Amino acid sequence: MNRRWKLISEQICGLHRSCGSSEQRGAQPLQGDCSCGLSVLEMKFPTCVYLSWTLLAVAVVHLSVGEMYTSLLNVKQAISVERKLIDYLRTYIDHEVERLEDIKRFYAKVSNLHTELYKGPGTAMANPLVAFTLIKRLHSEWLNVVYSNEAQENTQALRSSYEEEEAELPKLEDLQGAAKGLMRLQDVYALQVTSLVKGRFQRVTNGEPTDVYLPTVSIPLSGDDCFLVGKVAYEQGDYYHSVQWLEESVRLFRGTGGEWSPENEGTLEDALDHLAFSHFKTGNVSYALSLSQELLHHDPLNGRVLQNVEKYEKLLVTSSATSLRGDGLRRPTSSYLRTREAYETLCQTRGSQPAHFENPKLFCDFFTNNHPGLLLLPVRREVLSLQPYVVLYHDFITDTEAEDIKGLAQPGLRRSVVAAGEKQATAEYRISKSAWLKGSAQSTVGKLDHKISMLTGLNVRHPYGEYLQVVNYGIGGHYEPHFDHATSASSPVFKLKTGNRVATFMIYLSSVEAGGSTAFIYANFSVPVVEKAAIFWWNLHRNGQGDEDTLHAGCPVLIGDKWVANKWIHEHGQEFQHRCSLNPDE
Repeated sequence: MNRRWKLISEQICGLHRSCGSSEQRGAQPLQGDCSCGLSVLEMKFPTCVYLSWTLLAVAVVHLSVGEMYTSLLNVKQAISVERKLIDYLRTYIDHEVERLEDIKRFYAKVSNLHTELYKGPGTAMANPLVAFTLIKRLHSEWLNVVYSNEAQENTQALRSSYEEEEAELPKLEDLQGAAKGLMRLQDVYALQVTSLVKGRFQRVTNGEPTDVYLPTVSIPLSGDDCFLVGKVAYEQGDYYHSVQWLEESVRLFRGTGGEWSPENEGTLEDALDHLAFSHFKTGNVSYALSLSQELLHHDPLNGRVLQNVEKYEKLLVTSSATSLRGDGLRRPTSSYLRTREAYETLCQTRGSQPAHFENPKLFCDFFTNNHPGLLLLPVRREVLSLQPYVVLYHDFITDTEAEDIKGLAQPGLRRSVVAAGEKQATAEYRISKSAWLKGSAQSTVGKLDHKISMLTGLNVRHPYGEYLQVVNYGIGGHYEPHFDHATSASSPVFKLKTGNRVATFMIYLSSVEAGGSTAFIYANFSVPVVEKAAIFWWNLHRNGQGDEDTLHAGCPVLIGDKWVANKWIHEHGQEFQHRCSLNPDE
């Protein structure tokens, strides 16, 4: 823990002595310098209340402490905040330089007196002026220098400036969410942690590291960066990820000789502590012992680690090799994502599914839908799938329209939610922010509604079509496999009283450099982000039953700022536009 926070943590821990003794915690490492389990970040960032928009634009209240990581727009806005902090720090440095120059000047003046005047004949002190200046200097000048408040005033000015911007700074949840985003990208795209730490996006193919993407701008991670990612995994009991990230943290901290930097939260000792216990939890007791012994070289009086070493040594003597092997590094299972393997494969292949797209029945054409408004300017249509029926309309929106929509949405962006029974709630499997836009006939939104109606032949006016939902994805932003249509009678989708969602029309408002594909899980194909294009599919069969083949996902954004706009169209109001079939099974 940083020295500047040590006193604060000790004071807080003094108020929380009921947190549990070391015996109750067993071999689990203590966080920081006390046993209360409060991290520095938890001390700095209290919980706050915010308003969130629901699936159908119904206002609800959620408790949260951070939303920045869920939208790349907000992450970009944080750059301007840090620019202000840089200016404040520059001012602080300038004032400190001035203060130190004054001290150096005083030092030079006094040193010169002792070198030139006081080493001379004893008659110097006979001069009353010399004697007076010596007495004055010792009585008041040294006092003013030693007890000057200028350093404290400079520090307080910096802290006051920082506190002015504190409301705009990331919270604990943002740091945790960003770390989880990195781990999500690691998993979905099979990225190597050793490469990520170097600023590279690589996976192993045929035993060799290959670039998934070569970013134009990148940055290597520090030992403290890796420690914080590993610590987030560790605190979730996710030792699969904590081992990989803490291994890199320990390696990087060792490379610096374990030197402490004022901006770091973690140290080599912290990383060794967490890594040792992570290996113990995965069954690698011998390596846990080795790391604990290394930790004792740095902190030989740490009683808890001494107890851990004794415990590990006994386990190695009394237990069989089979019982110590444990589960090894095994990725945590997902309780809600049963199609994880198919989902991740489709995200990795990014639209490269020859078995699907080589179907001779798929085609491209210029499409008018026999609408007079499209006869002179037909839309380029690409049929991507027949079951489910999915089409891509190229150049559906202009650059100006896309920017207008993003600009209109920005003030209303709130954390995206998912259906949870009859209500809505935020979820780890959907990381983005969204806003709902109403539109008049003359507005950009209204014009897009009209164009959607021309292409689909459907009635998209509210309440037969929901308001336009604009979504901006965050760090590793994604939406794991889901249906757009309601799958239960209690779903909020039915609040409009216009039936289920019969169709989805999704507009790509931006491009991305890597990732972010739309993957259709059961249909076994994915569609890369195509800027200014729109994708359309039917969610329901003609008999009103949900089409299970429309299970789809928004793959995590690897590099880029993904914006989409969704228009969900309901059953009611389409009686003459999308008729039921005479076949009840169709």
